[in-house]
Amino acid sequence: MPDYRRAFIPGGRWFFTVNLLDRRKSLLTEEIESLRDAVAATRRSYPFEIDAFVVLPDHLHAIWKLPPGDANFSVRWRLIKARFVKALPATERRSAVRAARNERGIWQRRFWEHVIRDEADFARHVEYCYYNPVKHGHVSKVCDWPYSSFHRDVRARLFPEDWGGDVRIAGEFGERA
Repeated sequence: MPDYRRAFIPGGRWFFTVNLLDRRKSLLTEEIESLRDAVAATRRSYPFEIDAFVVLPDHLHAIWKLPPGDANFSVRWRLIKARFVKALPATERRSAVRAARNERGIWQRRFWEHVIRDEADFARHVEYCYYNPVKHGHVSKVCDWPYSSFHRDVRARLFPEDWGGDVRIAGEFGERA
């Protein structure tokens, strides 16, 4: 059995990558309102701050800050995933293992997380989130991707609207190469 080591830092800040099981699907953008509802409902019962969020068709990236004394990001992701799945009709194919466990075949079981270490690390991961739709060829400009907190940050004057026109961001962020 793999030994998953997670850093649990109460009140900490993390970068996450969460993937659909079938990366050829585009459920996350097709069902964006269900995903938004799942996140909002989870935030009501388990609060957290969203520093950055970008939703692509088959995966998403997020940066969260948890309340002081709280390090339980896993329960939040479990609830978001479960609430999203409950909003969808059960039409996906399931493996024998998932069927035996009465699991849906929507999400990969786990997620990738990275503790944000400092302001430079934070800035690098926010930029990675926002540039990701360009990286994957969905748009040619960051501002053209509608499923991103980039637009909130433009309104708050944290980024210019034309940011990311010629940026290349290198690094390991929990995605397949």
